[in-house]
Amino acid sequence: MRGLESVLDRIEAVGNRLPDPVTLFVILIAVVFGVSALASFADVSAVNPATKDVVGAVNLFSGDIIRNLLVDMPKTFTGFAPLGTVLVVMIGVGVAEKSGLIAVGLSSFVRKVSRPFLTSAVVFTGVMSSLAVDAGYVVLIPLAGVLFAAAGRNPIAGIAAAFAGVSAGYSSNLLLTPLDALLAGLSESSGRILEPDLTVPLTANYYLMIALVPVFVFIGTWVTDRLIEPRLASPGDDSTLPKNQSVVAEEQSKGLRWMTWTAIAFLIGVLLITLPDGAPLRSADGGYAPFLNSLVALISLGFLSIGIAYGVGAGTIRNDKDVVDMASTSMSDMGLYLILAFVAAHFIVLFSWSNLGIILAIKGAEVIRGTGLSGTALVVLLIALTGFLNLFIGSASAKWALIGPVLVPMFMLVGLAPELTQAAYRIGDSVTNIITPLMPYFPMVLVFARRYEKNFGVGSLIAIMLPYSVALGIGGTILLVIWMLVGVPLGPGLG
Repeated sequence: MRGLESVLDRIEAVGNRLPDPVTLFVILIAVVFGVSALASFADVSAVNPATKDVVGAVNLFSGDIIRNLLVDMPKTFTGFAPLGTVLVVMIGVGVAEKSGLIAVGLSSFVRKVSRPFLTSAVVFTGVMSSLAVDAGYVVLIPLAGVLFAAAGRNPIAGIAAAFAGVSAGYSSNLLLTPLDALLAGLSESSGRILEPDLTVPLTANYYLMIALVPVFVFIGTWVTDRLIEPRLASPGDDSTLPKNQSVVAEEQSKGLRWMTWTAIAFLIGVLLITLPDGAPLRSADGGYAPFLNSLVALISLGFLSIGIAYGVGAGTIRNDKDVVDMASTSMSDMGLYLILAFVAAHFIVLFSWSNLGIILAIKGAEVIRGTGLSGTALVVLLIALTGFLNLFIGSASAKWALIGPVLVPMFMLVGLAPELTQAAYRIGDSVTNIITPLMPYFPMVLVFARRYEKNFGVGSLIAIMLPYSVALGIGGTILLVIWMLVGVPLGPGLG
């Protein structure tokens, strides 16, 4: 353990010598400008396997790019995928936090949960949060920090455990998620290059996803309790968090009762606009896509309603001005994130415009094709390659749309089914999200950690998340290899 701690300390030290994250993204923008120019002059290109079009590197210094950069700057910022989700959710969560509900509610919960199960509960909730797409990043991660602080534990350890769980959730869950449908459709279209009648069902990886849940929860819990929390400093005393108090004040009890009845009423309201045929959150064909797409708004409104109910009952909210003040204070706390989001959004869009990510993904797939490997070795290589590519291209569907048409037919020719290729891809895609600053929610997690440690830097976050990334990658790979050797179906109806 001493050797590992020494390595992590060096990673943290080197990483924290880097400039402020905002400055770092500005430097990365300059780097991608330079690399795009060199790649363009060298005629670096690749053939998109899906469209057969030649994709060449684009010089970002060109007039069209500069014009688009300046003209679309407001659109690029406001169109940054996590921005709207974060701000909408934080309105509701902010009122719930400022009213005192989160601190009192979590401290009450902590008294009923033993230390090891607290970590497991956080990781498990993170894994399951992929049902709500990206809401886990916005809601669970900051709450996990408060939860650990309320238990007298280091809040950054809670943030790390939640971050690892949410990331791992994209390749494991007890229920089917929106990503299952998206990836299965892409795998099916890729496999039909060889077999026109091929069908890849929504449940193609369902058994494996279920089996990965306990594996990832165990790994996340073990890494948090044995590796990460021991190397973090003891948490400071924060009087705003009611740590392990034995008696909840009468005002707080009244607030919790009001909150409970409001939560029940809110859930009933959601059911009434979701379940009946023709309800607002049902699609024309009877599906629940509108409900799933409304989860961010429902989470925000839910926190807002129970936060107001608790505050009125506990006396922390006396009038509408208090609610507005709490919401506005919550928004002001997000100031650093807004600046980070601005520069991160422009780096990501410029990297996309340069075509460097697409070329890297296609070339990586060609490397696998040229190895001549087969069987388990090929699957392990795919997991490693996907994890590497994920450091540069965060979107799971975008990467699979690019490399799936190459990898799925290639693996079919050596006897590996499309659902197996998809499973290997999902494991590799999920485990490196937590160590790349290019992941859209990485800056947000950094901001949450800085609430507790002002000097917490990019190196600090990478250092505490790296053990999770390695352990989750190894654990997921071993389970998939065992699955292959035993010959158990990956999902219902598969041989």
